[in-house]
Amino acid sequence: MKNFFFLYICGIFFANAQSEKAPLVKLDTLQDGFTYDIRYASTNNFLKEAFYDCAACYLRPEVAAALKEANHYFCEKGYRIVLFDCYRPVSAQKKMWAVYPNAQYVANPYTTGSVHNRGAAVDISLEKLDGTPVDMGTDHDFFGREAHIDNTDLPKEVQANRALLQEGMIRFGFETIRTEWWHFNYKKNYAFKIIDYDFECTN
Repeated sequence: MKNFFFLYICGIFFANAQSEKAPLVKLDTLQDGFTYDIRYASTNNFLKEAFYDCAACYLRPEVAAALKEANHYFCEKGYRIVLFDCYRPVSAQKKMWAVYPNAQYVANPYTTGSVHNRGAAVDISLEKLDGTPVDMGTDHDFFGREAHIDNTDLPKEVQANRALLQEGMIRFGFETIRTEWWHFNYKKNYAFKIIDYDFECTN
């Protein structure tokens, strides 16, 4: 009965309404049970302005499937994934680079581009199932040493929370990057091609 409760509250019962041949799927169509806090569709980001047309999370189908499995794993431990960013249009990447051209934190859209531009990366955190945020030490898009995953000069609780997030995501095929505790690339990362896609926004 307990497992049933977690499956229900975390939205594990879903029907995949998208074709697996589609380049991207909209995550909320899968009744996924995530919490959405898409920062670039609001002013709560380092640019202090909204530069996504709507608060949507698009991913490649296999990445979305792996992320749902990760969310199920966290839910059974009493947490759920909070999504800050998923697929990022190339136009948005160029705007970010123009403001902050530092490849440690923002991928150069004129060279390799970002794994976000390929629909194969997510920026995430965790919250408890009652909605309480989990302390990760810094906010999303904090550009500094405090956000680096190899930084151990942090409270033990923060280190444990980051370790939980990293362990769960790695278990389902995601990889970390050194400078951002919130960023995870799916295992194929740069093998995916860049997708130039504008969000389809509906009321």
